[in-house]
Amino acid sequence: MIGVVILSVLLLIYEISDSHAVINGWYERVVVGLFIIEYLLRLWLCSDNHQIILAHYEKADYLNIPFRLSKVMGILLAKKLEYISSPLSIIDLLAILPSYRELRVLRLFVVFRLFKLFRYLNSIKLFAEILSNKRFELYTLAIFWGFLIFIGSTALYFFENPSNGGQVTSLFDAFYLAVVTMATVGYGDISPHTVGGRLVAMVLIFAGLSFIAFFTSIIVSAFSDKMENMQVNRVYAELNRRRGFVIICGFGRVGQHIAGQLEKDGEHFVIIDNNAMRVQEAKKYNYLAVHDDASKNAVLINAGINNKATAILCTTGDDVINVYITLTSRHLNKAIRILSRANNEENVKKLYQAGATHVIQPFEIAGMVAAQYVGQPVAFEAILGIISEEKQFIMETVCVHEGSFIIGKAVDDIDFAQRKLILVGVISANPVHCTHKNRYQVKNQHFYFNPEEYFQLQAGDLLVVLGRKVGIDYFRSQVEKSRLKLGMRP
Repeated sequence: MIGVVILSVLLLIYEISDSHAVINGWYERVVVGLFIIEYLLRLWLCSDNHQIILAHYEKADYLNIPFRLSKVMGILLAKKLEYISSPLSIIDLLAILPSYRELRVLRLFVVFRLFKLFRYLNSIKLFAEILSNKRFELYTLAIFWGFLIFIGSTALYFFENPSNGGQVTSLFDAFYLAVVTMATVGYGDISPHTVGGRLVAMVLIFAGLSFIAFFTSIIVSAFSDKMENMQVNRVYAELNRRRGFVIICGFGRVGQHIAGQLEKDGEHFVIIDNNAMRVQEAKKYNYLAVHDDASKNAVLINAGINNKATAILCTTGDDVINVYITLTSRHLNKAIRILSRANNEENVKKLYQAGATHVIQPFEIAGMVAAQYVGQPVAFEAILGIISEEKQFIMETVCVHEGSFIIGKAVDDIDFAQRKLILVGVISANPVHCTHKNRYQVKNQHFYFNPEEYFQLQAGDLLVVLGRKVGIDYFRSQVEKSRLKLGMRP
């Protein structure tokens, strides 16, 4: 429609210089036909006729009173008339008039076809909305401007009258000179020649500069107020173009590490934080970030919790806020994965009751790692390498498939130290391991942290190991080769 509008205006302008243009005739009829169809469709859809009729019928049926179709039709007609008298509807109607060739003066309304672009360009809509929000200030400024123009026009007509040696022959000329002077344009076709006229012109120039400065400050302040909403809408629009993403609530130390890792893995995510400084920090990394309260329903709905979000991470440093975000998220989406951070042990149960899928205790995990690996500098070096994001240290899982040479072997027999690897733990659903300590429930499985030397591996176990990538890949290949030698399928 934008292309149709612009091309129709260009062809109408071209017809002024070439009245025998053939292409303009049929194209104008097509364009007018589209405009008429669009106008009628908008007129029909401006009110929900079906809903209005049903609402009045149900009301009459409930109150056991006669249903008056004429009354409902009057309401519908009033809705249509209200739409017809709206500014955009008048513009749509005036955009059709230039096609009526019998009255050439109607070609002046061709400019209203350009006004139709208000319907299709969001930027123009935004500018119109900003002007509407500042209409009180603009009305006040317009009244002040009109008052100055009236006084200036009267004074210029009095001083610059031809009887006084001036060039102003009518009130319209005086009005024109006052407007040109206040706008600081100064075409020079009419200029003041008397001392009084020049004094009035100088006053109008200074008043015009003040008027322009005041008008500019109003527009700039309005855009500043709207800028944050524009940025949030841009983030939401970007999310709508993505197939799946993660919502990170809180951009503290934990949230920053998670965002950095997701970025490395090529995952899409959006950050929601009510701290403006943290949001600005996220934007420095070119992350999609929204400055708002993640515990509000509207914020999570706009972020796509019911649309394309695959998981929500509650990583704020306040357990109460994490509980609220978890409650809101679970209420809005019963199936979404929610990973929440807990700083205190007594809040873990509350987070699970609020609907968290998994609860992570970073401080407890750090203390547990320090207690288990005290006196093992190699282990601390590997863990520090991961935390400081050094590339040579990684953490990966190795699956113990059926037929692997490590099945039935104790952890001490595998000798991870010789392989330059550190066994962090084992994830297993095998009930044989249930007697071991450092066991943590993970849905229908358990995570056995830093298992004892006599811990025997079983088929289906997952080994969580630390080390360099080359070492982990070599160990995994040995496990795969052993099962292939036994004729097992990969």
